[in-house]
Amino acid sequence: MADVDALLSMHGIDKGFPGVQALQGVDFALLPGEIHAVVGENGAGKSTLIKVLTGVEHPDAGTITFAGQEVHVRSPQHAQTLGISTVYQEVNLCPNLSVGENILIGRAPRRLGRIDSRALHRRADEILRGLDVEVDVTQPLGSYPVAIQQMAAIARALEIASARILILDEPTSSLDAHETDQLFRVMRKLQTSGLAIVFITHFLDQVYQVADR
Repeated sequence: MADVDALLSMHGIDKGFPGVQALQGVDFALLPGEIHAVVGENGAGKSTLIKVLTGVEHPDAGTITFAGQEVHVRSPQHAQTLGISTVYQEVNLCPNLSVGENILIGRAPRRLGRIDSRALHRRADEILRGLDVEVDVTQPLGSYPVAIQQMAAIARALEIASARILILDEPTSSLDAHETDQLFRVMRKLQTSGLAIVFITHFLDQVYQVADR
């Protein structure tokens, strides 16, 4: 695939740890509006690749190009400012807070110096409805199944910054077949908006179901 078409490209990425060479000479390209699967067994280097891409780890060699410019991703916060958002396998949200509070935590609308709960939940409801997900956003996140918590995590990741790339790290590992289909519908809807999605998995049948490459 020609790099000129790529939103993101990685060339010759090496990353080693004491006693382990996790990545060696990795090349990877991601196009706008595609679902690109990264598939492999445990220990294959999938998570390390994502950690390099999101600034959790820094490569020992190689280059990363984003939107035509070479970048050095310094941290997860820097990745977010570039438009790279990640949802990890373990949903890292607050089950005691409402669905809406989880989606907009740190960015809640305020009125007279206080959080405007009505506006917060109205905005969260709009975000989820945009993903074709309808739940009561005023209820605690922990009262919902893992699939809904995943949707809330995706909504939060997209709201943190103007995301252009969404990385989903083993998102179906705790989902049943119906919940996985629901997630795939959301992924395809996001894809049509031009969002590029990296889908990390070790389920080969799911790669054939949803991935472009």
